[in-house]
Order: sequence, then C-alpha cells, then structure tokens
Amino acid sequence: MTMISPSSTRHRGGVAGLYVAALESFNSVPLSLVQLVSRVAVAHVFWQSSQSKLASWQVTVQLFTLEYQLPVIDPGVAAVLATTAEVSGSVLMFLGLFSRPAALMLLCVISTIQFLVYPQNWPDHLLWTAPLLLILARGAGTVSIDYVAARLFPKER
Repeated sequence: MTMISPSSTRHRGGVAGLYVAALESFNSVPLSLVQLVSRVAVAHVFWQSSQSKLASWQVTVQLFTLEYQLPVIDPGVAAVLATTAEVSGSVLMFLGLFSRPAALMLLCVISTIQFLVYPQNWPDHLLWTAPLLLILARGAGTVSIDYVAARLFPKER
C-alpha cells in the first residue's frame, strides 16, 4: 500500500494539492474499522448460507448429492461439514473470536466451492476471500474478543 508523506502536500497547491490532501485523509481511517467491517460482511454471507442449508436439510443433502457432487466424500457428510463450518465460522468472525483460524476455515470452504463446485463464480469468491485474507494477515482488530483476550492473557516469553 502506498502512503503519501506529509511533506508531499506542503509543496503542492491547487487541484493537485487538494487531491493529495484528500488521499492523505484516508490514512486516518482506523485499520480496526476496516477489520470490523470485513468481519461483519463475511460473517453475514456465511450466516445466510448456513441458514438456507438449515432451513431444509433434505434439500441441502439433495444439493450436495445431485449438484455439488464433491469427489471422495459422502454428500451427507459434506453437507454437515459445510454447514458446521459456515455456522461456526460466521459466529466466530462476527465476535472476533479465534478469527484467524476461522478465516482459514472459511477460506478452505471458499477454495472447495471455487475449485470443485462453481469455478465460474470466481468474482464472488474473490469478494469473500479479500476480507478473509485481511483478517488472516492482520487479525480481528481492536473491536474483538481476540483483542481483549490478548490483553487479559499476554504471551509469556
């Protein structure tokens, strides 16, 4: 990510100076806000998906049997695993609890969907992957149980 140094705005005037100043103002957006929004957005997507699976379990198993057709794994087992990952992953993401493992788990779900079920839906999968990679790389942020837990139980060295 490119950041504009404060000195670069001092020497510019006019439209260019205003443009640089406007860009620089975005540097003050807290990363924790971006992390929180990312967590909530991803949690919502996977929560909705899990709820549609739970609404009609018979239809869910039928989908895994007839449409998704995952290799090697029984459709009933795959339905349970996918639904469990979506429910638990979305709750953990929303709370900011075990966020990095939850992000990794949901990235595995997305990878399975991308490579084995709907490879043509890569734009949607990228939209879900981007915030999960942010959480995996940078953590849940200060508005999370992970953050509070890290303060209550600091690492011993």
